[in-house]
Amino acid sequence: MDELNSETITSFCHSWKIKEFSFFGSYLRDDFTPQSDVDILIDLPQNHGLGLFEFVRMKEELEKMLGRKVDLLTKSSVLKSKNSIRRDEILKSHKVIYES
Repeated sequence: MDELNSETITSFCHSWKIKEFSFFGSYLRDDFTPQSDVDILIDLPQNHGLGLFEFVRMKEELEKMLGRKVDLLTKSSVLKSKNSIRRDEILKSHKVIYES
């Protein structure tokens, strides 16, 4: 996997106006493999207005930077999730890499 240094993450977050950038899932555990995707959680300002096409572009940009598939979630979508087990696990285990 291509390495993401803090400068690259900070630049990415500034360009997309991301408040918080976190990893979660297998990327942080021992079961991460060369075939694993990277699970990323982002928090956006309330008035960000990110549309579907921009979200897909953001995901594709991350995949290019990392050299592998990305599972991208917004914090607001996780907080609204009806799957309380998954929601609680993501919120409990995510590791914040960038905060504005």
